[in-house]
Amino acid sequence: MSDSSAGLVALSTQPVVAKRKIFSFLGSEFRLETPSGQELFFAKQRAFKLKEDIRVFSDSKRTHPIIRIKARNWMDFSAAYDIYDANSGEHIGAAQRRGMSSTFVKDHWLVLDTEDNLVGEVVEQGGLLAVLRKFISLLQIIPQQFRFTDQQGGEGSIRQRFNILQLKHDCQMSALKLDSRHILGVIVLLLAIEGRQN
Repeated sequence: MSDSSAGLVALSTQPVVAKRKIFSFLGSEFRLETPSGQELFFAKQRAFKLKEDIRVFSDSKRTHPIIRIKARNWMDFSAAYDIYDANSGEHIGAAQRRGMSSTFVKDHWLVLDTEDNLVGEVVEQGGLLAVLRKFISLLQIIPQQFRFTDQQGGEGSIRQRFNILQLKHDCQMSALKLDSRHILGVIVLLLAIEGRQN
């Protein structure tokens, strides 16, 4: 089994830990690992780039590309991001940020198929505190929690741990009935886009 296949199998069968360094001036790095620390995926987001183009690899040496995430437009309030297989170019699907909701209420993403039909959603949990943390800087230290659902009844969770140096999320995706590459793209987007607020 290739490194890329092993990582995708792990993502769909066991918990993974997604990490993003908070302080980075030349771009952000993302790692997905097993709970024991085995690296599964690596991605780097360039700083000061107007239109996102993120590539995800099976390791930090970037020898085995897995997926590519491309923004459709730049400076889009309800930005949509297409997810492609990095090797075949196959369009896997997309994810779209609910602009108004994510800015003023709770973070909310739509997971879309290749025809932009809704196949899942990622919604921040937490009631009133989740809303208040948008406006009160001190509340940014409160860890976020997300519920990831698909249209077939599958459900996953993404739970942030408090850490002042690094954003860490415990991800449980094994019950979701979506392509693992699609799920991977959504997790990386969540760290890349929503992570800027923290």
